[in-house]
Formats: sequence, structure tokens, C-alpha cells
Amino acid sequence: MNIKINKIVNFLFEVGTLRKVARAHRQILLTNDFTDNISSHSFRVVYIGYFLAKLEKSDSEKVVLMCLMHDLPEARSNDQNWVHKKYVKVFEEEIIKDQLANVPEEKELIELAREYAERKTKEARLAKDADLIDQIMLLREYEWVGNKEAEIWLEGKEQEKRLFSKSAKKLAKEIYTQKPGSWWNNIWTAKRR
Repeated sequence: MNIKINKIVNFLFEVGTLRKVARAHRQILLTNDFTDNISSHSFRVVYIGYFLAKLEKSDSEKVVLMCLMHDLPEARSNDQNWVHKKYVKVFEEEIIKDQLANVPEEKELIELAREYAERKTKEARLAKDADLIDQIMLLREYEWVGNKEAEIWLEGKEQEKRLFSKSAKKLAKEIYTQKPGSWWNNIWTAKRR
């Protein structure tokens, strides 16, 4: 058996478990949105990161990879909301090293995870901006359907205050002005082809 392929498949099965890890803010937002999991969150974060990198003339491949990896440790540590983070210590660096042990390109991926955690490079900050923008979008979606907790979270614009890039700040401002369902308003039709 090819050990390299074996390790990749093993790692990919672990990545797949992220769709089973519910996001912990559900407790604070008083919602049972089972579509919101680490995998669905990361999916949109990747696209946000890609566009932020392009808007900021940054290395989009690096930002996308950081976005893909940003919550990978949660397959083993679970997600923690802001209350949990006050009391629980997670050893993300150790988790990443264990997750990637013997996986091809492990050193590159471990270095990307470290760079993301340190938030010193433009790419790392853009990846974090993408993470926060997704949270703002989710809060806006919840607010739209009447979630009062999400409305309160948006009022203070705390997430927006933590954004690094000008492009992320512009996206956040636009998120507040659009209806979450506006994307299909101009394409909806009752007619079939």
C-alpha cells in the first residue's frame, strides 16, 4: 500500500468530519441552524478570502489555503464561542502538527497555519478578515429572519471593528445594506424554458 496515499485519504476523512462540527455560536444566538457547521462556514470563507486577496492585490492562493485551514483544528477541539474561549485553552498548533503528521507537504501547511495564527502578514490578516466577514454575513442572515440576538450583535458592529483591510470594511458596510435574498431578485421567473 502506498503510505503517502494512505495518509492523504486518512487526513481527508478527518477534514470531512468538519461538516459534523456545529458552530458554537448557536448557543449564544439561540438558534438551531443545523446548516451552519464548520465546513459550510469554511466554504464561504474561502470565497470571501479569494475576493479580498484580489481586491487587496495580495497572494490569493495563499489566502485561500489559509482560509481552508483556519478552522481545521476544530475537527479535534470542536468550535468555541466567545464565552467558551474565556475558559477553555485549545492547543491549535499541537493539533495542526498532529493532523498533518506524515501528510505530503505537511511543512508547507504547518507553516501556513502558523502564519495565519500570528496575523503578521497581509495574507494572514485577509484570511482572518474573510472569517469575520462570513460571521457578519451569517448574523445579517439571522437578523433578516428575526433573530434578536443576531440583531444585537450587529448593532455594535464589533466584528467590523476587528477587520484589517479596507476592502473587508467596504464589504461589511455593503452587507448591512443588502437583503440576504437580493441575489436572486433579478433572476427569478415563473416561466420555464
